[in-house]
Order: sequence, then C-alpha cells, then structure tokens
Amino acid sequence: MKYARTHLISLPDDLNKRLSLPADIRIPDGYLEKLQLSSPPFDQPLSRRSRRASLSEIGFGKLETYIKLDKLGEGTYATVFKGRSKLTDNLVALKEIRLEHEEGAPCTAIREVSLLKDLKHANIVTLHDIVHTDKSLTLVFEYLDKDLKQYMDDCGNIMSMHNVKIFLFQILRGLSYCHKRKVLHRDLKPQNLLINERGELKLADFGLARAKSVPTKTYSNEVVTLWYRPPDVLLGSSEYSTQIDMWGVGCIFYEMAAGRPLFPGSTVEDELHLIFRLLGTPTEENWPGISSIEEFKSYNFPKYKPQPIINHAPRYRSLCVFRTRGIHFSLFAPFLWLNNNSWSKLSSVKCSYQTIHTQFFKN
Repeated sequence: MKYARTHLISLPDDLNKRLSLPADIRIPDGYLEKLQLSSPPFDQPLSRRSRRASLSEIGFGKLETYIKLDKLGEGTYATVFKGRSKLTDNLVALKEIRLEHEEGAPCTAIREVSLLKDLKHANIVTLHDIVHTDKSLTLVFEYLDKDLKQYMDDCGNIMSMHNVKIFLFQILRGLSYCHKRKVLHRDLKPQNLLINERGELKLADFGLARAKSVPTKTYSNEVVTLWYRPPDVLLGSSEYSTQIDMWGVGCIFYEMAAGRPLFPGSTVEDELHLIFRLLGTPTEENWPGISSIEEFKSYNFPKYKPQPIINHAPRYRSLCVFRTRGIHFSLFAPFLWLNNNSWSKLSSVKCSYQTIHTQFFKN
C-alpha cells in the first residue's frame, strides 16, 4: 500500500500498553476442558513450568505454528520472513537467527529478547513468541507493512508535514518509555522504525540496545549507524546517555522534513566534517576539553561557523520555531547538541518530551 503525499494520519486512539498474548488467539479444541481438569484451584498460582506447558500445548514455542510466506530481508546473523500464525491467522514477522554450535546465539539476539519481554508499549514492536530449535532461534514479532525509509521512498521523499509531526511524536513517545526504564536503543535510523497501514510507528531492532543505569562509562562507541551517530561518539567517547538516541531523532526529523539525510558521511572523518560544517567547529568555549581529544586534533578541521538549519530545509520553518516564556525556541535545538555535557541545558529550556508535545501539537 502506497501512501499519497496528502494522506494524513490520525493519532492512535489506544495509548495503552500492548499485551504480547494476542487477544484473538484460537484455542485448540478440547483444551479448555483439559485445562479445567488439570488446573490447580484458584487460590494456588500457576507455576512457571505449568504456564510453559500450557502455552506449549496451545502452540506457542513451536515452529509448525507459523507459516513462512515471503522473505523480507537478510543480515549477517538473521533472515526475516513474512509469515502467518495458525493460532490467530494474523500476519507476523519471523526473525530467524542462525545458531552456530560453537558460538550459540548472538549476543544481539539475547539482548533483544531480554529487553522486549519487558517493553510493552504502543510505539514499540511487540514480541509475540520465541521458537528455539537446534539450528535456529526464531523471534515472532507483530507484522508491520514497511519501515520509515520505505515510507519516505513511497512518498517521493516529500512527506506531508502533518505526518512528520505525527511520526516524530510517536518516536519520542516510544523513546520516552524506554528512557524512563533506563533503556537506550542506540541504533535509531529510518530502517528501524516500522509503520503499519494505520500510520502507527513502532521502534524496532533492539539488538544494540542496553538496559543499565544511565549515564555510565562502560558503553561501546561502536554503535549507531554512521549517519545518525553523535560527534562525541564519533570521536571515540563511550560516556554517553540518552543523547545518543536524541541525536538520531534529530537526524531523522530533518530527513522526514527535507527528504534527504542530514549528515550522509562515508567515513568517520567525512561524517564529522559534515556535522561541523553545519553546526560549527567546536571550541573550548562550547565544548570544554575538545582540544585535548587526539582524534579531533588529528583531523585538523577548518574553523566553521554554525549555520541556521532552516536555511537548508525551508519546510522546517513551519515546524521548528515556537514561543515559550517570551523566548523564541527552535524545536530542532534539543536534538543536536555537539557536546554530550551540553545535554543538561535541556532542563533550562523545559524542552522535555511533554513540552515538545504541548508546543508541537497545540494546533
């Protein structure tokens, strides 16, 4: 289904958390009678073993419960198929992860499963089932029609500005839920934002996500696709927090409105050059300690002055400026701080998720 440029999306009415067990599940014939005979009295909770056995009898955890339809994509460790559940007759996405006998399941798969089991939100993709065999680990997700990159391509890279608002709102709402639970996604890009035919957007691919107290000094800097990676991480920093996701949001926000990537660098040096050419080359005044970073000194960047981003994307003007407490404020500003330590400035301008929602959607 292709979306016309003028197609406007309404905010989803149901803002409640999604349950991973489908509401329209088909219970096998005779199962309820058997369960009634073997179940403990109501004053005794079902044990974990009994719960697993019950789900298995219904069909959960079994490969034969799902029918493979089309191949959607393939990566280093996994292949994704469009499938159908025999339990609900609904479409599902089957992420089939190949298992090596010596290495076992990739750490990204273990991380994704452990996080998604606890993340239940309307803007986070739902993990319905896990199927483990000797040769593969299959994650069964809800099926969504396309990702944001495909959506933008279908629109000819000219999205309705109303839809830009709606998608940005949903990205922020999903991230707000994650960050409140101290989960960093760490790999935000259009390909990892899935959209269904109702215009609901969901964060997906939590293989690089981390659940830990934030901030911390133990994270890796080998995260986030190059075009959506903040400059401090590009320069080798592993001391980051929620700003690693918010920088990605800013880049995606620009891409939706302008129809092209903001910083499409081919190497780390090229990526930093594009960032500094637009936002200005950092100095000791706005980034204390920058002159002592070896990676920064080795590149010897020209002394660029910051440029107004709106000059590069005129369509932003109707979206990016609002007035609060008598001060004109750019909505784009909270996302693209050059320096990790500048992130604390957000509190002074009250630009939290709730403030962005209030100002951005007041019309």
